Amino acid sequence: MTAATEPVAAERAAETRSGPKPLTEGRRGWVAQLSVYLFVLVPFVALIAAVPFAWGWGLGWVDVGLALVFYVISGIGVTVGFHRHFTHGSFKANRGVRAALAIAGMMSAQGPVITWVADHRRHHAYSDREGDPHSPWRFGSSPSALAKGFWYAHMGWLFERDITNRERFAPDLLKDRELVRTDRLFPLWTVLSFLLPAALGGLLTWSLWGAATAFFWAGLVRISALHHITWSVNSICHMIGERPFKSRDRAANFWPLAIVSFGESWHNSHHADPTCARHGVLRGQLDISARTIWALEKLGWAWKVRWPNEKRLARIAATEHAA
Repeated sequence: MTAATEPVAAERAAETRSGPKPLTEGRRGWVAQLSVYLFVLVPFVALIAAVPFAWGWGLGWVDVGLALVFYVISGIGVTVGFHRHFTHGSFKANRGVRAALAIAGMMSAQGPVITWVADHRRHHAYSDREGDPHSPWRFGSSPSALAKGFWYAHMGWLFERDITNRERFAPDLLKDRELVRTDRLFPLWTVLSFLLPAALGGLLTWSLWGAATAFFWAGLVRISALHHITWSVNSICHMIGERPFKSRDRAANFWPLAIVSFGESWHNSHHADPTCARHGVLRGQLDISARTIWALEKLGWAWKVRWPNEKRLARIAATEHAA
């Protein structure tokens, strides 16, 4: 069993052995690129169609329940698993929890876990500077540049074909054989993320129509909704909000997204102290992901959790607030 280390330490260790590696390791083939378009655009079309579809028919409590359950499972997989555990090493966990978090995260259809981690560690290494894969300030600060930058940071960057170099940004995860095997099964976890809600919907309603509506709501719409919440942290939370802590970029806390993002929108706090297990460190800042980690710790399934304390908060405290 291994645990994720801090991204900077992992990158420096790799560079010490063989010198700096390039930011990217090649370009996606046409099959992989097509899959990106499918996983991003098809659920998005379903999300757009959701309102007229549900206006008088096609949505029941089974669909709502399944959508919420799978939203929480896949969302926590991303926030607690992909982000706080695998990317930043905010806590250590046993093999079962690591596998469960990796699979749950990949059921969000946001890509294989190691690729996701490499992209995000690269984001932190170059946040809002050249090299950041998804900064909204990429094209400048004029109104037109920010409109273009918002689109790029939110989802436009996903269509770029360059692949972040995993050997540079995630060498520790590439050494974990169990995680690599799980990572390679990303297509399976994605298919299950669509089929499991459909199967449960069919069984709970004992009808093909129930399976179809569950596939639509708890599969397509749920995945697209989670996509846009995740991407909003990349776009909105680097443009507007409060900045109570010192960070070298424009990451901001944006409270309206706190619940649906499971605490990820306390983004200034996170960028000021990336390895901290709790992002909502101030009074009243709800952080569901941190509570999940707390529960795992109480069960003995997680340990060496990097909780905030007075020393950590004093180190990152800003001299003035910005909005």
